[in-house]
Amino acid sequence: MHPTMQKVARLAELAEDRGTRVKIGDTPIMLVREGDTVHAYTADCPHAGAPLEKGGICNGRIVCPWHKGTFEISDGSLVEPPALQGLTRYASLVDEGDVYVSPEPDESPPARPAADASTMFIAGAGAAGAAACAALREAGFNGRIVLAGTDAKIPYDRTALSKFVVAGDMPPDDVPPLLDPAFFSEQRIERIESQAVRLDAAKKQAELADGTIIDYEAALVCTGGIPKPMDVPRAPDARVLFLRNRDDAGAIVEALENSKAVIVGASFIGLEVASCLRKRKIDTVVVAPGKIPFATQFGERIGAMFKRLHEANGVSFRMGRNISAIERDAVILDDGERIAADVVIAGTGVKPATSFITGIPIADDGGIDVDARLCAAPGLYAAGDVARFPLPRSQTRLRIEHWRVAQQHARVAAYNMAGKRVEYEGVPYFWTYHFEKRFDYLGHVSDPDEVVIDGDLDAQKFIAYLMKDGEVGAVVACEREDATARLAEGMRATLTLDAARNLANG
Repeated sequence: MHPTMQKVARLAELAEDRGTRVKIGDTPIMLVREGDTVHAYTADCPHAGAPLEKGGICNGRIVCPWHKGTFEISDGSLVEPPALQGLTRYASLVDEGDVYVSPEPDESPPARPAADASTMFIAGAGAAGAAACAALREAGFNGRIVLAGTDAKIPYDRTALSKFVVAGDMPPDDVPPLLDPAFFSEQRIERIESQAVRLDAAKKQAELADGTIIDYEAALVCTGGIPKPMDVPRAPDARVLFLRNRDDAGAIVEALENSKAVIVGASFIGLEVASCLRKRKIDTVVVAPGKIPFATQFGERIGAMFKRLHEANGVSFRMGRNISAIERDAVILDDGERIAADVVIAGTGVKPATSFITGIPIADDGGIDVDARLCAAPGLYAAGDVARFPLPRSQTRLRIEHWRVAQQHARVAAYNMAGKRVEYEGVPYFWTYHFEKRFDYLGHVSDPDEVVIDGDLDAQKFIAYLMKDGEVGAVVACEREDATARLAEGMRATLTLDAARNLANG
């Protein structure tokens, strides 16, 4: 009856609250049921290959279990990164209760808009820059796009550096690109490996370090952060390393053979690096001024759990301490303690890379104030570490230095640069990886009023609700991927504790 399609399931067998994986030959397909209609898409997330059927279905959207990439059920189009493209779609139909799917993807070419003489300039070739390039074309812009920045010709997944490269699980050159290299030629992206040294917001003009001058109609600043220097006496031959790019990661890996390491700062990257070093059996000491890691973000109970997890795996802490000097083979703390250290890895935070911008005010912290459309001034937008943005469902304006937030910002900015009118309504999200365990963090709250924990915190099988003013401000979870996938979408609305628990429990 359906010679070009294959029967893959019975409609009655398909749940509506999750996807169902089937195969046609060697091709994995995910079926998503909406009433008596079934949609068929590629079963693995285009970002990192996560099994989408193990994620969530919420608000008419499919949410990836691993990194919360989000897609519309109706057509598979992209809603939220870190994926930068939608899902491959397969024709499907239901006949007398049987579900049929085409073995060939639906590859109808998108309509190409008329040529545009405008120039869009993107300063910063990292996660946000890549997301902006993809989103500009997705939004229908068909003019000139210039992507300027150093580090790598093809933007790559920097989250792998502190999670896998330093651990020795992945060579620096194997870190995956964020876009297929062919994308840049196919989509006519002008990639210039030089950084912006001047951007005049009033003149709408940028100058690059190689002397190139670019006049633009709209520009996006997504230059990220510059590591804060360690202002302490240092021996000339002391090895002090930072982790910002592949070259940094390679230098750390090379320097760590038979070494003792001190990590300065109990930040997310700092403790991810500590996890990597202990996997390689390297003596590791973390020095930080705070009392408990992550206490401001997660509350003291969860912060203390992270500290116990690291200590159980051999990391030593000197909390409430600062470095007063760095010698060739040791660090000296402010209480006089001397700790042997062949390598010092600085995780002391970053400051926004905005010193090259003129024509707009720059905040005291170096950030750029933007509105909900990520607009800082006519024709100028900012995304990621540099952007001070209004947090949805809150009166707070803040900067969030997380990779996926930068991508979320960039997509919104790109759509507005292309003439649409879109506001940032997303839920901030990031993941952090410690001793083979991934922790999800959704939302944003500082100094929560109460932390309600369902599950076993010390077994790292839990979901914690960070409450603020009677509402769920944020969620931290481990081994609750389906729950956090649903919450990543559901937290676009204000949630009470009961409502959040109901959504988490499906």
